Amino acid sequence: MHKTSRFTQTTVYVKKNARLFKNQKDWKFIAIAAVISLLVCAIVGDDMFDTYDSTNSGFFAIVSAAIWIGVFNSIQRICKEHSTIRSEYRSGLHISSYVMSHVIFDFALCLSQALILLVVCCIFIDFPSEGVILGSAIVEYFITFFLIIWCSDIMGIMISSVAGNPNVAMTAMPFVLILQLVMSGVLFKLSGLSEKVANITYSKWGMSALGSIGDIANLELKIIDKNPQLADYIDRDMVLGSETIASYEHTSENLLKAWGCILIIGIACVLISGISLKIRNRDS
Repeated sequence: MHKTSRFTQTTVYVKKNARLFKNQKDWKFIAIAAVISLLVCAIVGDDMFDTYDSTNSGFFAIVSAAIWIGVFNSIQRICKEHSTIRSEYRSGLHISSYVMSHVIFDFALCLSQALILLVVCCIFIDFPSEGVILGSAIVEYFITFFLIIWCSDIMGIMISSVAGNPNVAMTAMPFVLILQLVMSGVLFKLSGLSEKVANITYSKWGMSALGSIGDIANLELKIIDKNPQLADYIDRDMVLGSETIASYEHTSENLLKAWGCILIIGIACVLISGISLKIRNRDS
């Protein structure tokens, strides 16, 4: 590839990615997104918004599914092309153009997957209609689903850029997903270092965004106790934690912060991908 502008190279590689997607019949990623969405939403059910517990668990399942869909899109893609990248880098390839071509092409793929997830969710779940910013909760849920899937896809690009081959990438994938699930704050209460690490995970901010739209901090809290009379004396802040309640506040500031943090983490993944490929091909 002769030396051309970054914009031209990005355009060329976006078209190349589209051809590969068609030729390799990668429509399977759309089908996989549909299957995962059906499995998750069928389990969550239409009673999701009855109590805080059911809503929180339901959102956790949806966020987990969105992250899995996004990462699976791209986890093996870059590491399959390391030899090709090295050859084309010698001929004038801009690494930034190469990375951005994948990010831009996957925008459309993730948009379709987010739409599938939303449609399936609306079939099985009775979502509230009132949103926080845009008036419609459905639109805000769609934006949140898309951001989680797209930025998780970008995280997959980053892992694939760092990994030496597809086997290494797939070995790393379970650890990355487990970290996301654990750091969501749903399975375990986070404090100290773990709370700081959670700030750089999609799961935390995805839960914050969905919780804010659903206003789950104000839903009935289901407390299971051997002595029901004790429930009257259990303080809500003590059970959930003031920080958890704050992260789920039904405010535009809270939702925009969650969306912004998801995007910032995604941008960081793009930068790490570019730096990693630059280092790998620096001898070229």
